[in-house]
This record gives sequence, C-alpha cells and structure tokens, in this order.
Amino acid sequence: MTLYVKNMVCDRCVMIVRQQLEHLHFEVKDITLGKVDVSPEPDAHQLQDIASAFQILGFELIDKEKDQLVEQIKNKVIELVHYSDLNEINESLMHLIADRLDKDYAYLSRLFSDVEGITIEKYIIQQKIEKVKELLEYGELNLNEISYKMGYSSSAHLSAQFKTLTGLTPSKYKKSGSTRRNPLDKVK
Repeated sequence: MTLYVKNMVCDRCVMIVRQQLEHLHFEVKDITLGKVDVSPEPDAHQLQDIASAFQILGFELIDKEKDQLVEQIKNKVIELVHYSDLNEINESLMHLIADRLDKDYAYLSRLFSDVEGITIEKYIIQQKIEKVKELLEYGELNLNEISYKMGYSSSAHLSAQFKTLTGLTPSKYKKSGSTRRNPLDKVK
C-alpha cells in the first residue's frame, strides 16, 4: 500500500518516517519524499496509529487525491530546487514537474493555486530564495556563482527577487549575520 505523507521534505524526514513505520512493524518497500510503500497493508486502526505517530513528529498522512497531488508537486519543487543544479535544466521547472508527474501542466497549476493560494511559479521562487539564503550563509559561493547555480539569468535578477521577498539585498542579508531561513515545509 502507498501512503502519502505531508511535510516530508528531506533525507532526515525519510529516515524518521522509515524508522517510525518499522517501529510500528511495517516493512518499508520503497520510500521517497512524500511517498511510502509499506507492507502489509495497514487496516483502519493501524492507519490511525500511523497518523498519530506521524503527527507527533510533524508529519501528516494525506488521504485526498488532490492533496496528495499538491504534496507531490511541492516535493518535486523541493527536490529540483534544493538537490540539483538548476543551470543544467534546459526547460521550465513547471513543465518539468508536469512531465515527471505525468499530468497536464494547466491542471496542476489550477489545482495548486486553489489549494495553496499561490501559483506554482511563486512557490518555486520562494523555494529558490530559501536555497539562496542557505548558500549565502555557507559563504562558499559568490553571488554570481549562486545565481548561475540557481538558474537565474543574472545576479541582478536574483538580487531583485531576493529583495522583493526578504526586504534585503543578498549582501545585506549576508552581512546581517542572522539566519532568517524558513523550514522547507513552511514555505508558502
């Protein structure tokens, strides 16, 4: 049986979900961000136990198909933005996500906007800015290198988007020394 899990956004989340399911005596056959195949199929009581255990850890079982699809979109965005070099992707992220989910882009866009109250494009930008904050804090790359890695046409374009969303330029953000990053599952 496939379980869909909300707020599963990183490798640590995958590890925690796996451990929790194994603790509840389920075999994890496959696990990716937001999705777990388990055996044997849990009954209604066991699903409630799983949901309760997940809730304590900040996760949530998703049972509605539309909510599952929105969570899959979020996980694909997080996977692409935080775990790949965007400069190597030669097509728009929105269409790449639609291809990977094997769904019509217009349908995904409407669904996402209806459920989340923002467009997929804005969600992608917000995730990109969170990744930029992380890269700025590490201090290993300069702004030109960060803008290239994140798939921006220029550092000026990145700076403008960054300031629009944070109220600070990237250099002022870096100089402030305070971390104002948001958890990936809280980005909206």
